[in-house]
Amino acid sequence: MGRARDKLLRRTPDEPVSRIQLDVARRMVAVREAIAHWRAEGLRVGFVPTMGNLHAGHLSLVSAARERVDRVVVSIFVNPTQFGENEDFDAYPRTFREDSDNLAAAGCDLLFAPAVEEVYPYGPAGTTRITVPALADTLCGEVRPGHFDGVATVVVRLFNMVPAQVAVFGEKDYQQLQIIRRLVKDLAIPIEIVGAPTLREADGLAMSSRNAYLSVEERDVAPRLHQALQDVARRVAGGEPAPAAEKAAWQGLQQAGFRPDYVAVRGAGDLAVPVPENRPWRVFGAAWLGQARLIDNLPIPD
Repeated sequence: MGRARDKLLRRTPDEPVSRIQLDVARRMVAVREAIAHWRAEGLRVGFVPTMGNLHAGHLSLVSAARERVDRVVVSIFVNPTQFGENEDFDAYPRTFREDSDNLAAAGCDLLFAPAVEEVYPYGPAGTTRITVPALADTLCGEVRPGHFDGVATVVVRLFNMVPAQVAVFGEKDYQQLQIIRRLVKDLAIPIEIVGAPTLREADGLAMSSRNAYLSVEERDVAPRLHQALQDVARRVAGGEPAPAAEKAAWQGLQQAGFRPDYVAVRGAGDLAVPVPENRPWRVFGAAWLGQARLIDNLPIPD
């Protein structure tokens, strides 16, 4: 990493990020060396794992990390172990140049962009796998078998490769966030997990890389998923039984042209069917609209 790395490591905490050219590391040893240098200087390090194809929601995670730490590392790694049999890993958008420019402007200090061989030295099929019971088998895990095993596996590997003190994940992928919180506690990984609020378009649609798959007509319809979940939250907060509110939302989404995977009220902590003991509750929804699979969730007021 040479002079660029040396300049990066000499930056003082109050020096403007805009004066620093974003450095890119391809190997774990380079990331660990940079972080060891920062931590020896008493600086706190944050980490934002991504699969690239970044949008404003991703960049808001970088901002959330910068509020808590002195240095921010972002990874871009399209993880093959979280793609199912009918999901095209090769077709996932790779926009590395644009992502790098946006991360530099957002205040990222170091970009980690490893090859598959760096993350999985024995190959994706031969790697040790992490499973988080119960949390990974419901909601998206039920319709995408094995997906969260792939997520948990790569996150544990990345945490070991990028020894930061704080990691930031978006609440749009709330099930993923809860799975990561559980595995960190269960495996005693010394990192603080921060959930950042979902960033939305003006009409309420949750920002997502998947939104790029929407046609112009579908984009006009897409906010109805958010509206349907808002309606469920209002009904359940008002005392209506969750199954009735879920059914009404499901039917409304179908009438709007969606193909719902689920609309479900669950405990915010355990993702189980709601009972008084697992309050607060959240409402979760996932539905296909054309070629895009959209997900969203909202808290339900007690």
